[in-house]
Amino acid sequence: MTDIITIAAAKRDRVGKGGARETRRAGRVPAIIYGRDAEPTAVSLDGLELFKQVRGGGFFSNVYEIDVEGDKHKVLARDLQRHPVSGAALHVDFMRFSASTRVNVDVAIVFENEEEAPGLKHGGVLNIVSHTVPLICSPSEIPQSLTVDLTGLDIGDVIHIGSLTIPESAELDIADPETTIATIAAPTVATAEDEEADAEAAEGEAEEGAEAGEEKGEEE
Repeated sequence: MTDIITIAAAKRDRVGKGGARETRRAGRVPAIIYGRDAEPTAVSLDGLELFKQVRGGGFFSNVYEIDVEGDKHKVLARDLQRHPVSGAALHVDFMRFSASTRVNVDVAIVFENEEEAPGLKHGGVLNIVSHTVPLICSPSEIPQSLTVDLTGLDIGDVIHIGSLTIPESAELDIADPETTIATIAAPTVATAEDEEADAEAAEGEAEEGAEAGEEKGEEE
């Protein structure tokens, strides 16, 4: 079950573009809380706190409890508007949910035990095709991440999305379970050992060529 993160918020009396600009000038970010057949609630969040949540990852899969001056709302972030140049948060939409709500979320994939993969030990490269997996599940049961164990994988092995272990309460939101998540690819760049071996071979060929030239000169 996912952890619940509490964020303090303040009510906004002024809405619309003018109210939003005023909120941002105060170092806060305007937001709206909607859903569950209740009236939308206009709030503002501390800009630094919101930046920390967004930067920390999983912003759209985390469950938040927005504390609006004592009135608490359990929500998911559904939309984040950013400034096109600075990237600063301009507005956030939060959705209330109930026990029966099911949502589409992207859950991060964590790759473990790289040191136990023969293919990586022999110079192979972990080629990650997708860093997240789309799931449909209850907001209160969103997994923090899904794990891929690389133990025993060799060069040429392919990891498919259907091989992941997901919670019983969740389902994959993808049609083809054979969709590739990652592969163990052959090395495309020579290692230092390979370069050293090539250099030694070239040096040996040069020496043999020089010796052959000297022998020919002696015969003439």
